[in-house]
Amino acid sequence: MSKKPSSSRKMSVYSNLAHKRKTKKDLSNAQGNSIQGGSTLTQQLVKQVFFADEAHERGIAGIPRKIKELILSIEVERMYDKDQILTLYLNESPYGGRRNGVESAAQTYFGKEIHAKDLTISQSALLAAIPNQPGLYDPYNVAGNEALIARQHRVLDNMVSLGSISQAEADEAKKDPVLDKLQPASSQYGDIKAPHFVQMVRTELERELGKATVGRGGLTVKTTLDIRVQNKLEEAIAEEFASSRPVINGYSNGAGTVEDTKTGQILALMGSRDFDYDGFGQDNAAISFSQPGSSIKPLVFAELLKDKGPGQKNYGSGSRDLTDTNFDKEYGAKLQNADRTFKGAITLRQSLAQSRNIPAVKAMYQSGIPQTLQTIRDAGDTQYCTQGVEVQTGLSSAIGACGTKQIDHVNAFATLARGGVYKPHASILEVKNSQGESLKKWKDESKQVFDPQIAYIISDILNDPNARRPLFGNFTTGLSYGNTGIRTATKTGTSDLDGKPKDLWVMTYSPAIAMGVWLGNPTPKALNSGNSTLPAPIIDKVMRYVHSDIYANEGKWKANDWFTQPEGIQKIGNELYPSWFNKNQLPANSKATFDKVSKKKATDCTPAAARIEIDVQKTTDPTTKREVVVATGGYDATKDDDVHKCDDAKPNIGDISWSNVGGNSYRIRVSVSQGKNPLQNLEIRNNGTTVNSQSISSGGDYEATITVTTGDPQQISAVATDNVFYTAEASRSLTPNG
Repeated sequence: MSKKPSSSRKMSVYSNLAHKRKTKKDLSNAQGNSIQGGSTLTQQLVKQVFFADEAHERGIAGIPRKIKELILSIEVERMYDKDQILTLYLNESPYGGRRNGVESAAQTYFGKEIHAKDLTISQSALLAAIPNQPGLYDPYNVAGNEALIARQHRVLDNMVSLGSISQAEADEAKKDPVLDKLQPASSQYGDIKAPHFVQMVRTELERELGKATVGRGGLTVKTTLDIRVQNKLEEAIAEEFASSRPVINGYSNGAGTVEDTKTGQILALMGSRDFDYDGFGQDNAAISFSQPGSSIKPLVFAELLKDKGPGQKNYGSGSRDLTDTNFDKEYGAKLQNADRTFKGAITLRQSLAQSRNIPAVKAMYQSGIPQTLQTIRDAGDTQYCTQGVEVQTGLSSAIGACGTKQIDHVNAFATLARGGVYKPHASILEVKNSQGESLKKWKDESKQVFDPQIAYIISDILNDPNARRPLFGNFTTGLSYGNTGIRTATKTGTSDLDGKPKDLWVMTYSPAIAMGVWLGNPTPKALNSGNSTLPAPIIDKVMRYVHSDIYANEGKWKANDWFTQPEGIQKIGNELYPSWFNKNQLPANSKATFDKVSKKKATDCTPAAARIEIDVQKTTDPTTKREVVVATGGYDATKDDDVHKCDDAKPNIGDISWSNVGGNSYRIRVSVSQGKNPLQNLEIRNNGTTVNSQSISSGGDYEATITVTTGDPQQISAVATDNVFYTAEASRSLTPNG
């Protein structure tokens, strides 16, 4: 410390001195007098130079450190004069930007050609305000801008009181919109690959190692980023925003995250459509809170599938108890599905694959809100429903009403891929200082948060194209991959604003890779239109590339890889149940009468020809306590036949006549009248045996030729049926040649 510090990087001294001269103690210390108080400029310098790596960076100040600071502060003031100390301080202080030191701050915020000695009064006062709380007062931290300007004004007022500037100069400086003249944050990252990822890593290091340590440089940081995956992700998102879809549907931004499921390491991350995009490109939506919509439902059902204990109701993919029917009374508000319809007693598999809201809300209702939220957080969505008023969202959190971070959400889906094993997502493998010492190193940490059987059943449902077909039809892009051998479990999600879509999600995972893509707007704004499949082309491009071009070649994945079914899973029919599911909880079969036409329960008005006996199962919805009758073959046991009315006009048969047309042949003529519905069929019978059947569509006279073999009287009958199975029947006894 014997070398005199250079003054070439020193800022205009009066502004920083004014910042520090808040009290006589600080003034005397800046003038080189004896140490007074515990927060002098010299002591702050000592903290930054000698104690930057110690616990005080994390807010843990101890008495031994204070003593060390005091001793070193005395020694520094003995060796250096006040200008030297001030210069050292200016060169070491954190200014909220990428580097420490006022010269670096000046060039970061106001231009590469700017030097600290050339700053205006307004600019100098702004920088002088930052070191007090560099995290909050970072000019690029929009949330702290109001506080930063308030502190800048305080600096200016102090300068006036010390006689460094006039009141007029201070007033003029306060009018200067200095923050509007900042260099864009993107200017600091012009040549950096994966800038959102890099910024995220830097923030993590600053949080763990301290801003001063990171700001001084000299660290070697090895990250988890795979630049091949990153490039493909950037390419896919760029292609999306070069298409017409964003303009048509009304979204202007997007984000994507790719994670290795086995390790939890982030392979690629893009926090916006383009880091250089004007206005919001530097904002990282991958680490910001957004509502995940229905993509939260797999974790809601994961809690439902847990073993509820002896004598309690347990569930499997074939359970139909949580009916897709309204339960306004129990819920306390009107709840709807996206299509504004109800599907009745569908299976849990259908409920999740087709993203039905009501069964998901009932699932949380049955499991308990705290228990379900805890499982969601344990799986990886660690901050779901923890922010502000979202804590009070209640059952609406079952359908994604709270916010979560994309990197957390992707990691929660990776937990499903790991068979219920949570691993913290990682972006840093190792950090070394300039001496080669390891300051931080990735460790493979894990925790089983729910049974592997649960994860397998959820994955099986999310991989089932037949189960989701009623929702997506034959749409497959990004949801399945043809003959590539890439098998994934996929869930979409949409959040709403004023009844319109706002956030669009696709979340997907395989045994090797988990990925999520979000499309929306940088501020809460409803889309023009759109559905949750819109992010799928981005998913498709990246997942195909990572599996087929990288992981297959590196032996990390092979075609048709899928999860191994855990021991204990029961297959009952075509459905999967965990080992703790008691088969005796399955409802017993019985019979019920239905209408063939409406496929609903028969009523007194349902004609005999339209009636059919169907196997049904009867159980009770545990949420509403209402009886649930489940029928096979697409029959709806929740509704009554609404096709047939007791006062409907039925078909009618008038005259039946015959005439000999030679030998034993006779022509039969039947007169038929139509009722309410079009006619469909006419049967002519002789002595109970059908001798002619013909399709008819309206009333009239219809003929058929029959042959008789005896001269005995013949019982000729006719039966007319319309298209809803109303029938008319008449008969007449006719004697041959009579």
